[in-house]
Amino acid sequence: MVVVNMHEAKSRLSELVRLVELGEKVVVARNGTPVVELVPATQPKKREGGFLKGQIWVSPDFDEPMPEFEKLVYGE
Repeated sequence: MVVVNMHEAKSRLSELVRLVELGEKVVVARNGTPVVELVPATQPKKREGGFLKGQIWVSPDFDEPMPEFEKLVYGE
C-alpha cells in the first residue's frame, strides 16, 4: 500500500494512477490522516435489450388519439 500526502499526490498523479492500474492500493492523506483511496474505474456493462421479451404486450392502437383526452385538452 502506498500512502501519499495531498501535495505529493498532485505532483505524482500520473505515477499513482499507473500504480493503481497495476493493482497497488494508493491512499491520499491530509496531515497524515487517510482521506481518499484511489481505485480503478469500472466500465459500465453494455445494456442488452429484449430481457422482457414475451412478458409485455402493447395494444395495436397504442398510438391512436384518445377522444376523452382530446376533449380535456382542447374542449368540445
